[in-house]
Amino acid sequence: MTNLAEAAPVPGVQPPARTSIRGLIAQTEIDLRLFGMLVVLAGILLAFNILSGGKFFQPTNMVTLAVQASGVAVIATGMVLIIVSRNIDLSVGSLVGFIAMTYALLMTDWMPHLLGMGPDFPFRWAIALGLGILLGAGFGAIQGFIIAYVGVPSFIVTLGGLLTIRGLVWYLSSGAAVSGLDPGFQLVGGGALGSIGGTMTWIVGVIGCLAIVALLINGRRQRRRYGFPVRPMWAEATLAVIGCVAVIGLAAFANNNFWPKGLAERYATQNNIPIPAGGLLIPTGFPNPIMLLLAVTLVMTFIATRRRFGRYVYAYGGNPDATELAGINTRWTILKTYVLMGVLCALAAAIAAARLNGATLDVGQSYELYVIAAAVVGGTSFAGGIGTIPGAVLGAFVMQSLAYGLSFMGVNSPGQNVVAGIVLILAVGFDTFNRRRGS
Repeated sequence: MTNLAEAAPVPGVQPPARTSIRGLIAQTEIDLRLFGMLVVLAGILLAFNILSGGKFFQPTNMVTLAVQASGVAVIATGMVLIIVSRNIDLSVGSLVGFIAMTYALLMTDWMPHLLGMGPDFPFRWAIALGLGILLGAGFGAIQGFIIAYVGVPSFIVTLGGLLTIRGLVWYLSSGAAVSGLDPGFQLVGGGALGSIGGTMTWIVGVIGCLAIVALLINGRRQRRRYGFPVRPMWAEATLAVIGCVAVIGLAAFANNNFWPKGLAERYATQNNIPIPAGGLLIPTGFPNPIMLLLAVTLVMTFIATRRRFGRYVYAYGGNPDATELAGINTRWTILKTYVLMGVLCALAAAIAAARLNGATLDVGQSYELYVIAAAVVGGTSFAGGIGTIPGAVLGAFVMQSLAYGLSFMGVNSPGQNVVAGIVLILAVGFDTFNRRRGS
């Protein structure tokens, strides 16, 4: 005879949940938006590879794509904080062009003729880079002061900056292109010589794997220390394995990109290295712009999530009035976001100028479109208070994959802008839909 008391459900006690794919993913605590962007990025690359007959997904093309995306991604990490604080910066492209032209003129004209720093002057490239960073910080401080302390809306200030700074680029060079940068500075732009090489790439890959494991272990210890729930061990192990496989896979892929044949043979001749029958294959490894982007991403993530300044930015974007009442100096916080943006623009300008071995009037054009799109596609909300640095970096790669893939298929620049505009509208529409559903 059935015991009805045992069969009846006990109030307040939930039956054990059935295992499902959604439940398993939830236990890993993966950011579904970032995971979805990775899937979209993989889908874009796969689609262009199919359309090109298997020619697109090659190490040379992927390294070129990554280098082109690095400049936009560097600025996008700063745009996250700007948009999170309910502001905007439309002048980033013009500022990149202005600083790139400044780098070119510094090394070709001003430093040798005005400062007496000829081509043999030690660390001339580093001095030029430092001056460019100071210039970017200065422009950011001016715009940030007008926005934060004078009270002019950021849209108006940075729109004026877009027009004014772009005009200054012409006055700097009188409309002419400038070329002939310092050889050390050119390494910032990547290329065969501007890469860390095969051995260092493997070392970076191993360090990346160790860092992933260490972060997972430290996170688990911290959760236990403060009494928070921890992920199942299978989830921790799965994340560690997937992360390490991804890092080592990227290192192996980068090492399948080799120096051009002529450059490799010249190197072999200069160093008395015998050339094998199949040719000398020297892996380039990770290009310097990618290493710079990696460093910027880690530093910006640390600032946004672990420093008081980052917490203030997110607090202000979430509720400006409450942040003011809490005694936070919001004006100083906003000004610092624009100073930081200026520094990031200087780094992106260094990548652009080094890749071109100079500067032209159109350097940085349309950067503002791709940077804002990268931040929004990466999950940054125009309503403020929401956004992640890794999401913006992924968004930059998604946008650049579309642009590079369309260019690879023969679509002109206006067509690429059409696609970028549509993607931006869809991303903002998706964000608006999610906020309305959440409320």
